[in-house]
Amino acid sequence: MAGDEHVVRIGGRRLRLTNLDKVMYPETGTTKGEVIDYYTRIAPLLIPHVVGRPVTRKRWPEGVGTDDEPGTVFFAKDLERGAPSWVRRMPIQHSTGSKDYPLVGDVPTLVYLAQVASLELHVPQWRFAPDGGVGTADRIVLDLDPGDGAGLAECAVVARWARDILRGMGLDPMAVTSGSKGIHLYAALPAGQTSETASALAHELARSIEADHPDLVVSSMKKAERPGKVLIDWSQNSASKTTIAPYSLRGRAQPTVAAPRTWEELDDPGLRQLLFDEVLALRQAQETEAADDGPLAAYISKRTAGRTPEPVPANPLAAVSDAGDRPRFVIQEHHATALHWDLRLEHDGVFVSWAVPRGIPSTAQKNSLAIMTEDHPLEYGSFEGAIPRGQYGAGTVTIWDDGHYDLEKWRDDEVVFTAEGRPGGPLGRVRLALIRTDGEGEKSTWLLHRMKMDASGHPQHDGEPVVASDQADPRRSAPAPEPPAPVPELVEGPMTARSSPALRQAQGPSGKAQGPSGKAQGPSGDAQGPGGRPPKPMLCTTATPGIAREAAKRWARGGGEPCAEIKWDGVRALGVWDGSSLRLYARSGADITARYPEVVDDAWFGDTPAILDGEIVALDARGAPSFSRLQNRMHLTKPREIERERQRTPVRYVLFDALVDGVAETPLRRRRDNLERLAAKAGAAVLAPPVFDDVDDALAASRRFGLEGIVVKDPSSPYRPGIRSESWLKVKITHAQEVVIGGIRPGKGVRAGTIGSLLMGVQTPAGLHYCGRVGSGFSDATLARLAAALEPLRSDETPFIDVPAADASDALWVRPELVGEVEFSNWTPGGTIRHARWRGLRSDKSAADVVRED
Repeated sequence: MAGDEHVVRIGGRRLRLTNLDKVMYPETGTTKGEVIDYYTRIAPLLIPHVVGRPVTRKRWPEGVGTDDEPGTVFFAKDLERGAPSWVRRMPIQHSTGSKDYPLVGDVPTLVYLAQVASLELHVPQWRFAPDGGVGTADRIVLDLDPGDGAGLAECAVVARWARDILRGMGLDPMAVTSGSKGIHLYAALPAGQTSETASALAHELARSIEADHPDLVVSSMKKAERPGKVLIDWSQNSASKTTIAPYSLRGRAQPTVAAPRTWEELDDPGLRQLLFDEVLALRQAQETEAADDGPLAAYISKRTAGRTPEPVPANPLAAVSDAGDRPRFVIQEHHATALHWDLRLEHDGVFVSWAVPRGIPSTAQKNSLAIMTEDHPLEYGSFEGAIPRGQYGAGTVTIWDDGHYDLEKWRDDEVVFTAEGRPGGPLGRVRLALIRTDGEGEKSTWLLHRMKMDASGHPQHDGEPVVASDQADPRRSAPAPEPPAPVPELVEGPMTARSSPALRQAQGPSGKAQGPSGKAQGPSGDAQGPGGRPPKPMLCTTATPGIAREAAKRWARGGGEPCAEIKWDGVRALGVWDGSSLRLYARSGADITARYPEVVDDAWFGDTPAILDGEIVALDARGAPSFSRLQNRMHLTKPREIERERQRTPVRYVLFDALVDGVAETPLRRRRDNLERLAAKAGAAVLAPPVFDDVDDALAASRRFGLEGIVVKDPSSPYRPGIRSESWLKVKITHAQEVVIGGIRPGKGVRAGTIGSLLMGVQTPAGLHYCGRVGSGFSDATLARLAAALEPLRSDETPFIDVPAADASDALWVRPELVGEVEFSNWTPGGTIRHARWRGLRSDKSAADVVRED
């Protein structure tokens, strides 16, 4: 065999790899072998974002070159003729003919694409439908692109504005630093959305943010309007457009990555794009955190790494998948002692698994027995291979079908979901129910039932599953993996002989993250909380007032009054007191001590070490927390700027928990006593507000002062670092406001021909002040009634004294006579309503009497 050619086996597939020492990134010396190693190791995190989507690639066969002499790049859609037959592909018709796009659903395919120098992987915001056509949009993306004079810090500010709006719509976005200049925001969409609807929504959202923040945001693609601003590029939601996939490498001078980030990371003023070895180092640090038990403990105990080709995590902690996509399922055909099928549903960071001896029922008339097995790691979703004799589950495993599912119900005894398999696969789209009949946990027995009706109430296909005709095409139906052969595994091959110098420095001999000195460090570079790591905060679960009241009653029956606290609109800060000094850490682990000197310099909590939990807040003239004012402080890092701004915008450290000597098992009621004792010794910049023992009293106080909401806590609960617990319930408050309707924005997409949103106003001495738009909360019947009521009021003149040009551009004006009511989160400093939702018309109110209600 030639010295530069290696045959390896990955996931049961044979691959010929060549030129592993070829330098792909001259500036860092990164080789093709390192590129392949990266894609192999990051595959479990990357694949969920691309599976089922056509992949368009950017290939640099001779490397990316340098800024002065860039390498030649090819934009590849059609899969090359020499691609292995087992690489799955689907055709898309173009004006020049049909092109076969690769589908990435397993590690071997990723490695093959890396072998042919496909550094960048781009995908659309839709997946193929079961019939092989273009499917519906399953996610929305906003590309935040900074113009000249703006950067990542400005993109992060805009990302938070967009996040607040999306969360108000029930969408929870994921942030990705793009690896180039800006930030991408992804949010999963409800089933059934078209790409046109997603584009219209993204465009409307971009224009809304631009209207509220015209000094920083632009939604127009015109380059002349972009200097010093952040473009919100909404156009990538078009069915014909693609975006760089999360965790993909970039073909830049240095090997940066489109890296998903936490919101706490976006708060870091030193935010920057990450290199591939930094992403790998972060993943390794997460995987090697100590854990005595976890959801994968049973799985790991039954397998020995190195003796089975199955993925075996280093510890029992689950690697929770990134937000932004629908959960995955996989059905694997398992030829073990007896043939059976394994059904696995992604849930809470693992694959919850059932063995189904007779497979998925093809008719509602017959149920299949299902036996719950141990939870499996998410890496198992792409596993195919032969488990050797003598190992647990010995036999051949192949993927029968996989895809995503929409969850309706998940209880301990019943799971109802609609699964949508891969294009052309045997499952199609089917609604199923799992019903427990006996036992609990592993080895409990269930019935797998095929529902007669789909989720929308229509009859679903009942009979033998239909397999697309192209299943016989070997290019589109992957053959079973070949039996194991004595060839070197990828991780032991020559490509890993030269790992990245940056990664070696970051990991050190022990594999733990290090700093320039070679000493083990945390994110800030010196000693932090217990074990040398920054402390992690306990997290809340969102609840309604009714749920919080019932929980409070339950906790009271257990022998203690609940703690109902005000929810402070600031930034979370964990304090480590060592008996003489205080250090502050953000949720991300970033050291923020130097940003708030008035808190640190004045703090004293006695001789006993403690970990403190609270919020850094900036108070307005009323004494209420103002996140807008806090923005003036939270991103400053230069001492001179901090000192100057602290005079204008002082902050307070509002405490709500304390762990004396770091003991987390102490019940909250005792931790609260400790907190009040410690706060009594602290300086004026540290506060420990009183708590309520009645949920309604706390809600009333929060409403009275215009605050964000409350948090209701179980007095007997321990502190659970890093855990989102139902022992802490977060209740957000919405406000109501009467508004005058002064205009209509025409609807687009599914609302074409009717009302898209209403333009609202409130009376002021100068006239009708524009206070924003409302576009949610309408039923079809409501829209029809509003259209009929507003049509006779149409006018050629705006009734507002100050409507922004962006909102006026396509507005249809009406005489300001109708009054409605909206619920919303809060007023912006500019006097507009945020996150408005329509509640109804108020025929009992006069437009002349509608004023802002604070």
